[in-house]
Amino acid sequence: MLDHIAIQVRDVAASARFYDVALAPLGGGRTKTFGENVGFGTTGHTLWLVPADGDDGPARELHVAFTAPDRAAVDAFHAAAVAAGAESLHAPRVWPEYHASYYGAFVRDPDGNNVEAVCHTP
Repeated sequence: MLDHIAIQVRDVAASARFYDVALAPLGGGRTKTFGENVGFGTTGHTLWLVPADGDDGPARELHVAFTAPDRAAVDAFHAAAVAAGAESLHAPRVWPEYHASYYGAFVRDPDGNNVEAVCHTP
């Protein structure tokens, strides 16, 4: 279960615009701004975008998977993310190596993070 995750990004405003578009098909959106940080979720603040600290080097790649209510939402997430400029890592499909009903799509966000939408039902 995912309560929240924070990822370091080079440009919070640019990343927030990307996630505005990419998470909308999953029912997600901005839930809070706290200083320079921007929170996203459906009811709480599951994903936080925080500025990368220049002293720690570049932002580091992370994988985060968001639950989609159905396969159509996975498809819509992928289309919206690519339209917002994301690199498609894997188009929506069934991933039987994970389990028989695992349907997911993967994109790379503006900071190089591997972002997935997944539906676990047939």
